[in-house]
Amino acid sequence: MRAALTVFWKEVRENLRDRRTVINTLLTGPLLAPLMFVLIINAAITRELDKADKPLPVPVAGAANAPNLVAALRRAGVEIKDAPADPERAVREQDVDLVLRIPAGYAEAWAKGDPAQVELVYDQSQRDAQGSVARLHGLLDAYAQQTGALRLVARGVSPNVTRPLVVAERDQSTAQARSGTLFGMLPYFFILGVFIGGMALAIDTTAGERERQSLEPLLVNPVGRGGILAGKLGATAAFAFTSLVLSIVAFSIAGRFLPTAKLGMSLELGASFALATLFVMLPLVVMLASLQTLAAAFAKSFREAQTYLSLLMFVPVIPTLLLSLFPLKTQSWMYAVPLMGQQVSIMRLLRGDPIAPYQLGLCFGATALAALLACLVTAWVYRSERLAISA
Repeated sequence: MRAALTVFWKEVRENLRDRRTVINTLLTGPLLAPLMFVLIINAAITRELDKADKPLPVPVAGAANAPNLVAALRRAGVEIKDAPADPERAVREQDVDLVLRIPAGYAEAWAKGDPAQVELVYDQSQRDAQGSVARLHGLLDAYAQQTGALRLVARGVSPNVTRPLVVAERDQSTAQARSGTLFGMLPYFFILGVFIGGMALAIDTTAGERERQSLEPLLVNPVGRGGILAGKLGATAAFAFTSLVLSIVAFSIAGRFLPTAKLGMSLELGASFALATLFVMLPLVVMLASLQTLAAAFAKSFREAQTYLSLLMFVPVIPTLLLSLFPLKTQSWMYAVPLMGQQVSIMRLLRGDPIAPYQLGLCFGATALAALLACLVTAWVYRSERLAISA
């Protein structure tokens, strides 16, 4: 135990001396992601809200064919503009978001009481135009329903005849639960923070020392390799855990600057969320630290270890992608899968959904067993005499 503590403090002191590494590990990683997240989300939300508050510019071709429709759109906050000569080309080249085209036969069909057709020209692949298209589509539908009701009243028929069924929506989601749709990537940022926090030290304590030819003198000391490995893993896990804590604190502060109230959402990252997140993430910190040390043990140089760990960094994103592409109902077995268990647990905590104590315990215990297995495999590799051989 004394040997492990000695190695632990040695690695911690040496890593703290490298100011560039400390800044990248404990400042840039945990703070840059929340900052970028807040800036991007803030810009996107503010932009969409500004567009919703401003008049909707709509180029209209053939406005003279439907003066009543054009007047109704103006009253609804639509800014009528002249349409380009070639609407399809203008939309494809993103000169305009959409074009409303009213054919010459609109007035004749309207006078007969037949359905009058209008054309909405847009490009569905342009995400920036989707809000404008949905807004105009809603206005056109509202105008059609209103006009249809007036036609029925003029004929002495109640408009309710056309609505035999009325759906009353009862949304059971809370403001905090709705925030899960916007902050679904938050668990991945926490896991990525753990990975980045221990990455530099895991490389330096194995591949770095091998490249500097300082690993062999350390291993020939009359100390068990298990104690040396415990010290190195402890230092790597300590930095990874510190990075996780800073990430949680940074996101809890950054969440205060997001305009979630304007969207009917609420982001609650209080003390209970932080403690529960740290509980389920603790065994994952040890597991990732062991896997990083194991991968670095097979590298003969610092650069080679960086390549291995860069590829290993893609592993934490797999559960996030799976749950995003195939949204599944949360089941108990998910808590027993490392990485997925943390993803599910943090998301439910973020949404404010109840989590049974046995589910948190299952997540902690299953990941702890995986971490123990990773530690045993790493210890087996450390017993090899080839570990100290330099490039």
